Amino acid sequence: MKSVINELSSRLRSGEITSRELTEKYISAVEKKNVALNAFVHTTFDEARKNAAYADALIRDGKGNALTGIPMTLKDNICTDGILTTCCSEILENFRPCYDAAVWEKLKNNGAVLLGKTNMDEFAMGSTSETSYYGAPKNPLDETRVAGGSSGGGAAAVGAEIAAYAIGSDTGGSVRQPAAFCGVVGFKPTYGTVSRYGLIAYGSSLDQLGTLTSSVTDAALIFQAIRGADERDMTCSTRNMPQITLDDDVRGLKIGICGEFYKGLGSEVKNAVESALKRYEDAGAELTEIKIPSLEYALPVYYIIACAEASSNLGRYDGIRYGHRARTYSDVEDMIVKTRSEGFGKEVKKRIMLGTYVLSSGYFDAYYKKACILRERMKTEFSKAFVECDVLAAPTVPRGAFPLGYSGGNAVETYLSDICTVPANIAGLPAVSVPCGVDKDGLPLGLQFIGDRFKDGAVLSASYFAEASGICDIYGGVR
Repeated sequence: MKSVINELSSRLRSGEITSRELTEKYISAVEKKNVALNAFVHTTFDEARKNAAYADALIRDGKGNALTGIPMTLKDNICTDGILTTCCSEILENFRPCYDAAVWEKLKNNGAVLLGKTNMDEFAMGSTSETSYYGAPKNPLDETRVAGGSSGGGAAAVGAEIAAYAIGSDTGGSVRQPAAFCGVVGFKPTYGTVSRYGLIAYGSSLDQLGTLTSSVTDAALIFQAIRGADERDMTCSTRNMPQITLDDDVRGLKIGICGEFYKGLGSEVKNAVESALKRYEDAGAELTEIKIPSLEYALPVYYIIACAEASSNLGRYDGIRYGHRARTYSDVEDMIVKTRSEGFGKEVKKRIMLGTYVLSSGYFDAYYKKACILRERMKTEFSKAFVECDVLAAPTVPRGAFPLGYSGGNAVETYLSDICTVPANIAGLPAVSVPCGVDKDGLPLGLQFIGDRFKDGAVLSASYFAEASGICDIYGGVR
């Protein structure tokens, strides 16, 4: 896997190409490929050209860095001043924020070039991006397959090489799962290391902005640019973190293998993960068996907490202040009911109703309270595990990409596909997914590394060995 950012940055700094010229090449690629892929839902080519002109000025003045002039994308739930931000939902079909999200502020100041907003599951609720109001993005490796969810558009854009990198959000695996399906790298940082200001909320205690890139090297470069304290986000940590140093020497690295991640795993994924970990072991890493018993409750804990928070967060969409409003109604209450009924899709309504149910007075103790208690137990067990190992290794998803339309009749299986990714969000841990093999159809499979809180450098460095040693080059080195 190659570092697209470093390669393009080198060409820009040498004067071989300008950011404006590079941007036009990416715009042409988007126009050519996006018709089939549906990765972008809103293109911002005029904004991109303005960003490119600013980037070229920074480079001329010697003020540029690795991200300056590089064309990229943002998920459609990240606010951009004056630019459509719809969460791929009808209820926000005409919403143009009046401010920039913190992550875009930082990237724009670094001279990043915004090509557009990428497709996603409506309000980030789904595992295939098929709940999008704009239709599903397609997998760039097989257009009959999904790109994953909910950051499927960003993964498809990076996989199809129509964006150098993408910023997505990860509530229960929404960056890592599509990364595994599309054969790219997905990184979810520690909760609180990247400001969520301007990220339209799904589950506030679970959401974290993350990256979709062609390499671990690129993920580390972007993370160093977007992390840091922000007084506008009270959940954002003020902790100072060291610079990320990637090292492919894994001698002495203790990798925890937790059996709960491997229950019910298909042979293709199991063999690919075991083969990759054997390469680590041969290079001097130590594999250690770890037990985290509470992981068997991860999915119900996740869905109870996520839906409860979604029920609260989505209460603000009532048609009064912004977004879609029903055309005919008898009074204010009727307007709100009709607006929400028309504006939200089936999956969003389902999760709102489930969340309202578990928060209701008769069921709060039976469901939501128990889920919170189990969450704390899981955090404690993870902390104990990291006394015995440096990182945990697990499959990213139990299978390869679903066929388009599969979730319509197999909704339970698509929910279960999050089994390996949700624990990192529940405990607020950093996690990286890298390609590690292919299934019988030649579609990529993912290997995931999870680290202790604020040990983002450790998981990136552990993942870097997979990149440097060729484990990730599952297509003969194409990526």
